[in-house]
Amino acid sequence: MQSDGRVKKALVTGGSRGIGAATCRALARDGWLVYINYNESADKAHDLAREIGGRAVWADVSDEEAVKAMFDAVGDVDLLVSNAGIAHPGQIQDLTEKDWHRLFQVNTDGAFYSCRAVVPGMVRRKSGNIIIVTSVCGVWGSSCEAAYSATKGALIAFTKSLFKELGPSGIRVNAIAPGVIDTDMISCFSAEEKAAMAADTPLGRLGTAEDVAELATFLASDRSGFITGQIIGCDGGFQL
Repeated sequence: MQSDGRVKKALVTGGSRGIGAATCRALARDGWLVYINYNESADKAHDLAREIGGRAVWADVSDEEAVKAMFDAVGDVDLLVSNAGIAHPGQIQDLTEKDWHRLFQVNTDGAFYSCRAVVPGMVRRKSGNIIIVTSVCGVWGSSCEAAYSATKGALIAFTKSLFKELGPSGIRVNAIAPGVIDTDMISCFSAEEKAAMAADTPLGRLGTAEDVAELATFLASDRSGFITGQIIGCDGGFQL
C-alpha cells in the first residue's frame, strides 16, 4: 500500500512470459497490483493474472493508439516496467528493412509510447518510477545482433536523458541490462551453445528470469529511493 492507503499499481509490458512474468510475480509478492501487458500470449497472461491476483491487459506496444488505449483503461500507475522486446539474430547483410524497423517499433518505440503515456500522471502526482529493460547488447554491442543492439543502446540513451527530465518531478528512471538469461529469447541456441555462453560468464551459469525480477523489485521499492539514472547490469559479469 502507498502511504495514503492506495494500492500500489504497476504495469509490466511483455509481462506474460520470461523476464516479464517473473517480474510480475515478484512485484505481486511485494504487494503491488500488477497489470500484465501482453500481445499474442493471451492464455499465459490471463493464467498469470489469476495466479497473482493481477490484471491482464492487451496492447501491441509498437502501436501508439493501442498503448494509449491500454493506459486509458488502466489509469494512473505508480510503476512502469518497460520490458516488451523481440530479437532477430543474423548478419547485417541478411537483415531486411522490415526486420530493422520492426525491432525498433517494438523495442524502442514501445518504450517511448509507454513512458509518454504514464508520465503526465506521475508528474501530476510528483511521484513515480520507471524501469526500462535494455540488454548487455546495448552496452557492448553484439556480433550478428546489430539491429537488436542498436535498439537496446537507444534505450540506454533514452534512460540517461529521461531521468534528468523527470527527476525534478520526483520520478525515478533506471534501466536493467540483462546478460544471457535462460528464457525463450535464447531458445534458438543449442544446448552446446548455451553451455558455451555459460562458460563465458564469470559466474559460470546463465541468468534466470528471477535474477532480473529481483533487481526490478529492488528498483521498484523504497529501498532504492535515491537511485535514478542508472544502467544496472544483471549479467553474471558477462561482457560481449
